[in-house]
Order: sequence, then structure tokens, then C-alpha cells
Amino acid sequence: MEIRTIKENNTEIAVISSSEILITDVQSALDLIATVNYETGCDRMILNKAALCEDFFQLRTKLAGEILQKFINYHMKIAIVGDFSGYTSKSLKDFIYESNKGNDIFFLPGEKEAVEKLSAV
Repeated sequence: MEIRTIKENNTEIAVISSSEILITDVQSALDLIATVNYETGCDRMILNKAALCEDFFQLRTKLAGEILQKFINYHMKIAIVGDFSGYTSKSLKDFIYESNKGNDIFFLPGEKEAVEKLSAV
């Protein structure tokens, strides 16, 4: 895992790059939040969707809700970037739509959009 920081509009954002899945359960999400906060001091992060296990995107597992609640509890805003068009679940599409209307959790196509969104909230 590699963590780099971007500064935009006086806001520092951690960008996490990894060739492996980083979040598989609630504990691994907490570990990532703690690592990013400790190493960078950032309270915003960008993470590629490939770093999340596929169960995250199956809402019936409740994993997405449990994990994203930890991000809210620990005041870490997150943008998950990638192509979500391959998911056909209406529930997941609605979940992404509603998340993107908020101020803490975003599902966006790329890093540029994520930086813009996270530096504006």
C-alpha cells in the first residue's frame, strides 16, 4: 500500500494506492482509517474500488453500511473511485446516489472528481 497526499483548497487528502484488497471487513477498515490518520493526519481519503472486497458491493451482506459507518464515526470522509456501471443492483445504485448527495461518502469515476468533491466539503 502506498499513501500520498494532495493539497487542494487548503485541504489535505490522502490517496491510497494498492495492488491488493485492503478492506475485507470492519476491522480492516478501522486499521486503514487509523493508518491514514497516523501517517498523514488527513481526515479525507481517496480509495480505488478495487481495494474493497466484492462483498462490500453486495448490500445484503450489510458490510458496506457497517464499514462506512466507521468512516463517519471516525470523521474520515472517503471517495471510492472506479467504474460502478457493472453493478446491476438497483439497491446499490440507489445507495451510491444517496451517498453522493451527502458530505462524507462519495462514489466517483476518478481521482480528479474525488479531489474536487473532497476539497469542497
